[in-house]
Amino acid sequence: MLILSTKNSLRSEQLICSHIHMNNSYSNVSFNKAKYIMLIRIKTIVVVVWVLSIGIAWGQAGASLADEYYKAGEYEKAANEYVKLLKTEVTWTRLVRYVTSLEKSNKTEEALKYLRKQVRSDEPNQFYYEVLTGQIATQQGDTTLANSQYAAAIKSGKSSVAKLEKLAVAFNEARETRWAIKSLETARTLSKDPTSYSEDLMTLYRAAGQTEKAIDEIIMTSKQADKKETVLATLQGYLNTKDEPLVEKALYAKIQQEPNELAYNELLIWYFVQKQKFSRALLQEKATDKRLKLNGSRIYDLGMLAMNNKEYKTAAEAFEYISTTYPQGQLYPFARRLVISAREEEVKNTYPIDKVEIRKLIGDYQRMLQEIGTNSKTLEALRSTANLYGNYLDSKDTALTVLDLAIDLGKTDKNFIDRCKLDKGDIYLLKGEPWESTLLYSQVEKSQKEELLGYEAKLKNAKLHYYKGEFTVAKDLLDVLKLATSREIANDAEQLSLLIVDNTGMDSTEAAMREYASIDLLLLQNKMDEAVDSLNRMLKTYTDHTILDEVLWLRANTYLKQGKNAEALDDLKKIISTYPNDILGDDAQFTQGKIYEERLKDKQAAMDAYQKVLTQYPGSIYGAEARKRFRTLRGDTVN
Repeated sequence: MLILSTKNSLRSEQLICSHIHMNNSYSNVSFNKAKYIMLIRIKTIVVVVWVLSIGIAWGQAGASLADEYYKAGEYEKAANEYVKLLKTEVTWTRLVRYVTSLEKSNKTEEALKYLRKQVRSDEPNQFYYEVLTGQIATQQGDTTLANSQYAAAIKSGKSSVAKLEKLAVAFNEARETRWAIKSLETARTLSKDPTSYSEDLMTLYRAAGQTEKAIDEIIMTSKQADKKETVLATLQGYLNTKDEPLVEKALYAKIQQEPNELAYNELLIWYFVQKQKFSRALLQEKATDKRLKLNGSRIYDLGMLAMNNKEYKTAAEAFEYISTTYPQGQLYPFARRLVISAREEEVKNTYPIDKVEIRKLIGDYQRMLQEIGTNSKTLEALRSTANLYGNYLDSKDTALTVLDLAIDLGKTDKNFIDRCKLDKGDIYLLKGEPWESTLLYSQVEKSQKEELLGYEAKLKNAKLHYYKGEFTVAKDLLDVLKLATSREIANDAEQLSLLIVDNTGMDSTEAAMREYASIDLLLLQNKMDEAVDSLNRMLKTYTDHTILDEVLWLRANTYLKQGKNAEALDDLKKIISTYPNDILGDDAQFTQGKIYEERLKDKQAAMDAYQKVLTQYPGSIYGAEARKRFRTLRGDTVN
């Protein structure tokens, strides 16, 4: 249509010019000559456009026709078309399909003859012909000739990085991974960039089974900031496999080669965190902090991560480093408090609780407040001090006094005040004044409506009704909390609701459930001996009640807090033998494993307990953790 339209325009212009000439005979000769030249140029342009259009159309049609023949298995026809196309433009795909078509048509010799001719006459694409000649040699079993041709292709491609890149693609498509690697390694040398092609080489090394080199390449890629997520995802794939030790080895090697490359240090720290080796991660972070003068910010983050993972000793060490290294830094007041807080968590999670250590912690908090003063950065220390007094030293009035002071000093921080109110509610509950408790909890519920603290206050109110034996009210509140956005609160609500549902209705007085709830309150008040005595009475009184497995479970956990490991194990074994299929069966089995592993240091007994979680309770929520612990004790490499 474009050509026809141009011709019609030309004809019209000729007619117009002729008409002008007839009606303007007085026009001078120079004007006619200029008009004539213009017409000649237009004709020339039309012819060129027509020729080019025909060429493009033929090329597209020819390529389409050749591909159709090839896909249909009509190889002789395909070969005839591809050879025409190769005369206009040489591409790897066309070459491959042309040679393949000849081979499929039993014309391998013709293909070889073509390749030998082209390798001499088409220097820019010489490497393509050598690769294809090598492929045919491979198919014929002549590996010596094949390797010779592949080596020649590499030599031909050395004249430019672009050629070597094309050659790598060609080798990869020919499934000659080793030679594709050699092409890119040569291109890297030629480019003088030791990090070029890292991602491509990593993929090729993995395909070739060269795992160490693959890991090395992906680690090098971490130098590119935008590739960080890709690097972490790829390295994650090596964790928990037989190749995992190679990751750590490669990271150390890279750090030794380039000690100032922060990306490598970050990867090693990430690796240690993935393995939950927080102490080793801290050592690396300290070295990085000293070398790069990072003011302890990264160590602070690692300390918080260790705290969240209950690695309190490492967390305390991290915050201690910040306190001693940067006493004038912005993080100092926070780190100073968190050192004590980490130690506090360690003391509170070591049974039986050592009251001497509790008093030491209170002294540490007081000295810190005297040094730094009471301000927004240290107010949490007052809360911690109050809770230590109230929960562990039975100094409830002192605890309330400290909390009132904290509320007065932090009156501009609504959330802090509400947290203190929850603490006060807990202390009043310890004092046996539940009405004061529910008043405070309700204030926080109203203040923090639809917020996490509000849900926490509602849960405390629900538990308060539970302790008082008001199970219907408690369950109504718990049913609402099952939908809470906080997973932890929703789970706690679900468990307490199930406990109430499973153990009420057997008798009209709900006596067993009321007695159990009152024992729960005794434990909250740290009256453990009194609680154990009451649990013993329940076991004798309610011999056929559904609550008996819960009573054994509660007594086992109380024994653990008292440091009575043997007694706790006895109760757990009773749960497993008497109620193996009830809801607490897998809890009891897994807890046995933890006691043997963490407290009694009996490796074999712990492994046996964890294995039973896997075999006897295949759907248990403890399955993944039990498997991990079992494999660690056995000496496997695990994530």
